Parts: sequence; structure tokens; C-alpha cells
Amino acid sequence: MSDPLFAHGVGLAVILIVLVKVVVAFAALLVCTMLMVWFERKVISDMQNRIGPNRAGPYGLLQSLADGTKLFFKEDLLPEKADRFVFRLAPLLAVIPAFLIFAVVPVGGVVTIAHHVVELQVADPPMGILYLLALSSVAVYGVMLAGWSSGSKYPLLGSVRASAQMISYEAALGLTVVTVVLESHSLSTRAIIQSQSHHFWQWNVLRLGIVPFAIFMIASTAEMNRPPFDLAEGESELGGGFNTEYSSLRFALFYLAEFMNTITMSAVAVTLFFGGPDGPGFHVVRWLWPILWFLGKTVAFCYVQVWIRASLPRMRYDQLMDLGWKRLIPLSLGWLLVVAGFIVSVAWGAALFGAGVLAAVLLYQSIRVGRRRRESLAAAMAAAAVPRPRPGGNRQGPVDLRPLAGTGKVGT
Repeated sequence: MSDPLFAHGVGLAVILIVLVKVVVAFAALLVCTMLMVWFERKVISDMQNRIGPNRAGPYGLLQSLADGTKLFFKEDLLPEKADRFVFRLAPLLAVIPAFLIFAVVPVGGVVTIAHHVVELQVADPPMGILYLLALSSVAVYGVMLAGWSSGSKYPLLGSVRASAQMISYEAALGLTVVTVVLESHSLSTRAIIQSQSHHFWQWNVLRLGIVPFAIFMIASTAEMNRPPFDLAEGESELGGGFNTEYSSLRFALFYLAEFMNTITMSAVAVTLFFGGPDGPGFHVVRWLWPILWFLGKTVAFCYVQVWIRASLPRMRYDQLMDLGWKRLIPLSLGWLLVVAGFIVSVAWGAALFGAGVLAAVLLYQSIRVGRRRRESLAAAMAAAAVPRPRPGGNRQGPVDLRPLAGTGKVGT
């Protein structure tokens, strides 16, 4: 499927329309990111029975603008041992992919401008899903290079954590996206939402059995380093993580990238699993209703992300890696095979589903037996290490009297 805007060639009007779409998308995403910061602070404060931002502007709406202005005028620090070029480049590698991913997300239907049919998205490349996965991988470099170029150990530890985490969960995320592509028969984001546009029970969240959607939400949350997967910013042991040495505008770019990624991945989840701008329309201002449906779904997903942040504690790093490699990747791969089997025939799908359940039961049983054996071996080794009582009856061994020397209590 090709963009209808370029169906009759590229002229001045087409170039102007494209530029307007780029500027509008950039401005809208930037404003939505500022509102997302306010929204998250307000929702969490309500959940925790606090007030939240309420000084700058009505209901504190201008608090994000005030914080951004303050950071803009702060001193831009550069560590002495930092790699100057990479240190300055890393924040851009973190924030630019969030903008570029949003470019392929359809936020509405089509409108006619100057006799040109215009899709309400910046671009609709035939390989839109591959473009999305490629840019989500670039964000790893921003985090890794930020910690490495700082010339400090704590940011380096945070960046190593973050890169291992993002690479681990990117595999599960990619497998769920492949499942959507397999069901939609296209790599175009516009074609994916059109394959779900007939009825709401044809949304991919229902057609694919909910499991890919659940894996996508968990993996995307880990990719964004948001709680409970914010191990890259473990304040108790890392002092802030990969962005510890950053200040002023560059620190604001990392902060901006986190909340921008929240909006972008929520929009991607709506596109892949919930029909994008699909919803019941009305005869009045027909082009506006798809936009409103898309905004409503995206806001709902943003609320879920905030809810998760306010409710769940941070995981341990070993739990984080176990969840990614031992559970999400095998589950997403097995579900992909089941979906492929059902596309071929119902018999193939049922057979693969039964084989997957049997393999999961056997794997769980083997893991449980192995855990019991390790626990029994550890208990046996601990019992063997306990010192035996002496024949004289002194079970605690000789008493060290050196700490009592000179206190007058040795002879008592």
C-alpha cells in the first residue's frame, strides 16, 4: 500500500503538505509530552493522597513549562574525563527515535486538502513496522553511550544494566509485533489498522488471544525503563543511573525522551492491537471522530502506565532478566507458532497449541525438580558445615577475653 498523497507525483503543494504534517506532528507530540509530565504527577499524587503541582498556571498545567525553562538556564556541566562528542550526542540518540517512531502512527483517517487525499500520519512507508523496530533499537545506543562517555563508574553501570535490559525485552517485543504482522498480512501501519476496522471484535487484541498484547505491554514498559523495570536508574545503588553526570538541557532531553516514549509506545499499542483510530463515527464532522477515538485510547494507555508506576515496586535485576529470557521470549515464540498454525488450518493450530502446553508443563516440572535438588543440596552442605560439639561439653568453643581486658570484668 502506497501513500495516496504521492499518487500523482511530487509538486509544490505535496511538499508543503508534508512539511505541515511534520511541523504539526512535532509540535503536537512536544505539547503532549509536557502534558504527560503534568498528568503523571497529578495522577500519582491523587493515588497517594497528595496535592501535586498546583502553583504554575491553572491546576498546575504550566509546571512542566516552568521546570523546562529552569533546566534550560542551568549550567551545562561537562565532566573532565568525558568523551565530549559522544557525551553531547547521546541525549539526541535517546529523544530523536521517539519523534521518528510517532511519524508512522496513524492518528486519524484521510482528509482532502487542495484536491490531494492526505492520510493523517506523517508517513506511511510499506515497511513501517521494520522502521519502528529499527528505531526502537537505536534508543539503546543513546543510553549506552551516555553512561560510557561520562567517564564515571556509576553511569557506566547504569548504562550496562539498561542496554542488557532493553536488548533482552526487545526480542519479546519483536516477536509480538511479528505476530501482528502475520495476522494482518502487511508491514504498513495503515494496512494494520484497516485490517481491524470492520468490527471491534476484529481488533488484534482479541484475534490474537490477548497474550501477545500482554507481552507487548510488559516488554515495552521494560524497553522504556519505566517502573517496575527502572533498574537503570536505581537511586539506592547507582545514584541516578546512566544520566548521573548530565545537567541542564541535556538532562532535560533524557527526561523528555522517557515521557515521549510513553506516549509513542501507547500510540503504537493502540495501532497494533486496538484498531488505531477505529471506532463508531457520526455524520457531523466525520474526519474528527477517528482522531478523538485515537486520542481517547492513547490517553487510556498512558493512564495504565502511570497506574503501574504508582502501584508496583521495583524488581530485582535477576528477576528482571529471568522474566525476559525464561518466560516472555519462550511464551511469545510459542504463541507465534500457534498463530501461524491457526492461519494455516484449525487442526494445525490446535496441534501446536497442545504441543506448546505439554512442553510448558514438562519444562515447569523440570525446573521445579531442579530447584528442589538445589535446595536439598544447599541444605546438606549447610548441615555439613555446622561445627560439631567438643567432648568437654563446650558447644560454643573458647571464649575470646581480649575485648574485656582492662575492664575489671575478666575475673567476675
